[in-house]
Amino acid sequence: MERPELSIAVQRAPDEVVIQLAGEIDVLTVNELSVVVNEILGDDQPHRIVLDMSGVNFCDSQGLGTLVVLSRKAQHAQVVLALSNVGDFLMRVLDITGLRSALMISSHS
Repeated sequence: MERPELSIAVQRAPDEVVIQLAGEIDVLTVNELSVVVNEILGDDQPHRIVLDMSGVNFCDSQGLGTLVVLSRKAQHAQVVLALSNVGDFLMRVLDITGLRSALMISSHS
């Protein structure tokens, strides 16, 4: 059985960290994503963390829940967590679940 993969590439700028995600955000991979975001929040606390979702082809309920949790954690740390390049399918899922308003979605690519 092939294990779903999520590749995570972190690009740091002085006040912003961009995390490029590709693959599947689901029950098997959310932990990796949480670890990366929590480390960034624990380390240097940039003003803004951007999750670049352009390479994400699947996100299940566990993935969505994790995005919301991480977004709240960032808020507590006074860091903006934004999603960018959100694909149509994910936007639909966010609309259906009502989570679109819980997440900050940045329209600039």
